[in-house]
Amino acid sequence: MSWYLLFVAGLFEIAWATGLEYSDGLTRPVPTAATGVAMLISVVLLAKAVEQLPVGTAYAVWTGIGAVGTAALGIVLFDEPLSAARVAFVGLIVVGIAGLNLTASGAS
Repeated sequence: MSWYLLFVAGLFEIAWATGLEYSDGLTRPVPTAATGVAMLISVVLLAKAVEQLPVGTAYAVWTGIGAVGTAALGIVLFDEPLSAARVAFVGLIVVGIAGLNLTASGAS
């Protein structure tokens, strides 16, 4: 269950990181509020996950999910550059996330 919570926390991290772009420097009230709510949910779920998972592993996986998802949405939604090098480096993050998941102790 804790890995599921961590995964959902990572999805909310993607939401708030992407929301920062839509909030226009936190000047647009609705996107800013949605970004804040997503931040809160993300951190609360992360806190719940670290009750059962090692904090270093959980934090690294959480930020990795956020980084990969936000990079992908940046390409799709905001016309950020797509190159073989970017895909390769994002792939390394994915490998790191998988490795941490496979080697974590205390997982439930």
